[in-house]
Amino acid sequence: MKSKIKILFLGTPNFAAIVLEKMIEGGYIPTMVITAPDKPVGRKQVLTTSPVKVLAEKNKIPVSQPAKILDSKFYILNSKPNLIVLAAYGQIIPKEILEIPKFGCLNVHPSLLPKYRGASPIQATILNGDQETGVTIMLMDEKFDSGPIIQNKKLNLKNKKPTYPELTEELANFGAELLIETLPKWINGEIKAIPQDDKKATFTKIINKEDGKIDWQKSAEEIERMTRAFNPWPTTYTEFRIKNIEYRKLKIIKASVLKTENKKEPGMVFLIPSTGSVSIQSEAEGLTPDKIIAVACGKNALILEQLQLEGKKIMTAREFLNGHQEIIGQILK
Repeated sequence: MKSKIKILFLGTPNFAAIVLEKMIEGGYIPTMVITAPDKPVGRKQVLTTSPVKVLAEKNKIPVSQPAKILDSKFYILNSKPNLIVLAAYGQIIPKEILEIPKFGCLNVHPSLLPKYRGASPIQATILNGDQETGVTIMLMDEKFDSGPIIQNKKLNLKNKKPTYPELTEELANFGAELLIETLPKWINGEIKAIPQDDKKATFTKIINKEDGKIDWQKSAEEIERMTRAFNPWPTTYTEFRIKNIEYRKLKIIKASVLKTENKKEPGMVFLIPSTGSVSIQSEAEGLTPDKIIAVACGKNALILEQLQLEGKKIMTAREFLNGHQEIIGQILK
């Protein structure tokens, strides 16, 4: 059965590459892969291929990289796929392509639809502090993440604090396993797609660089979740006055929450008093209380564990403090 199914795979980032790898391992090898064009990355603007393209070429699967999916319509028609599988491709698929495969176009989406439709469901899960998430296998239609649901599966996040890369990898593996379980049942007509309840739909946005800017009026819990959701991009950042001369961007790479009734102005940096009771309340590891940097927030305080000054390497809070004592007492912008 697997060898007779001609599958076209659409996807670009690491999430999609994990799904594609599991498909290949499971014997569902696409006849062609469509991914985003190579793009310049980093300060040196090095032309970089997508993780999906790297994996496809490694497995000698033909690759197409159209700027717009319709540009590959001719190749799609020629490949005569029975099924299209999509994971994090980033474009709405037009009707004329959706109608090509006999078994439709299936999307592996990293949320429990109709919750978190759109571009950033994983970030939204972390930012909102959800205790549960999951993946959905959806039959695509012309709209964005609104097609009927074929299968979904829940993932418990209670007592977990994943970063975006960690949750992406977990959900990708989770979704890939569900896809492999679902494909034979779907192809054999053993599963029926169930329409989503549009009234329960919630939507996520495209993440912008500015979303990582910290508002210290927020609670420490909200800001800590930002550091995990926006890692590695756009990062969570603030500004402090270096050497008391000029403001520079300061990225908060890793942080934790200190529960406190402090009356300090939000954004004020302070050292935690050297008392055992305070260190026990914090979640920071490997730091003595007199070396823990904290920032007052609208509620509670944020313990800074790893920092990165713009253009510099990542440092521990202790390393940063050794070179920038002037941060203590400042109000971060």
